[in-house]
Amino acid sequence: MSEIPGAHKRTLMQMMKAARVHQVGGLEAIVHEEVSRHEPAEGQVLVRVKAAGVGPWDAWVRAGKSALQQSLPLILGSDLSGVVEDVGSGVSAFYPGDEVFGVTNSQFTGAYAEYAVADAAMIAHKPRRLSYVEAASVPVVASTAWQMVFDHGQVDGTKRVLVHGAAGNVGTYAVRLAKRVGAVVIATFLTRQVDYVRALRADQIIEVQTTRFEDRVKDVDVVIATIGGQNLDRSFEVLKSGGVLVSSVAMPDQEKAGQHHVRGVFILVAVTSEVLTKLADLLDSNQLTTNVGEVLPLANARLAHEMLAGKPHKGGKIVLVVDE
Repeated sequence: MSEIPGAHKRTLMQMMKAARVHQVGGLEAIVHEEVSRHEPAEGQVLVRVKAAGVGPWDAWVRAGKSALQQSLPLILGSDLSGVVEDVGSGVSAFYPGDEVFGVTNSQFTGAYAEYAVADAAMIAHKPRRLSYVEAASVPVVASTAWQMVFDHGQVDGTKRVLVHGAAGNVGTYAVRLAKRVGAVVIATFLTRQVDYVRALRADQIIEVQTTRFEDRVKDVDVVIATIGGQNLDRSFEVLKSGGVLVSSVAMPDQEKAGQHHVRGVFILVAVTSEVLTKLADLLDSNQLTTNVGEVLPLANARLAHEMLAGKPHKGGKIVLVVDE
């Protein structure tokens, strides 16, 4: 009989709180409940989550609109920061007690929870200068900007770069990364975002609600498009021959790209330890800064998704805090 309380305690320790969905749908699909805690397999780590970032891709997963195949039920969320609790076989870069940040897995699920299993190749040591909340705001958006600017845009000090949606979470990092390597950066924005965009110190800013950007810009080497719609097609007009339009929202028209003698690229972010480590170095040296918006408890995951859907909220990345 003496072993029963201990066994019960161990069982409770394997449970955790999480925000998940049993069927895809609207905000009502999100339920906050106790679920079993998974253990890390080969190449994985178990993270005691301190904070989880919230992004549009989470809403796509919840609504069944993600391009990635998902199995239900699932725990929402990919961005996270926290402390390594345990490591699976084959993991040598992390140890229990390490502070880390990154994403969970290539399915972009599992972070809205007290514990999350993450692929070791998709996390890195947390920037020392950042809080857990700040660190959780970084991985997906900053990695997306890095890929757009460097991997596909090949941006350096010789390039002229147009960034659409410069006040957005990805756009902000794109401007700062391009400026850091000496590129000439033109940033587009909405009227209400003018003060924020000015602080990014782009070489030229264009308010697109009153000005057609193609009337102000010509001969750019790279267009970074973090917003879609007509902007994509109109962006071909400002690229010089041999340039590239890099989009994180939709595939650029390949026929028009050929007509303008440029490339049109659509990217799906691939978060890696290598890029996260480079970003951490820049964040620790204050060469990059974060932009955290609303900070909510994990139990308010549904409210966070309301904000993604348009409920008024502070600008910047929405972050869920996981209570001890």
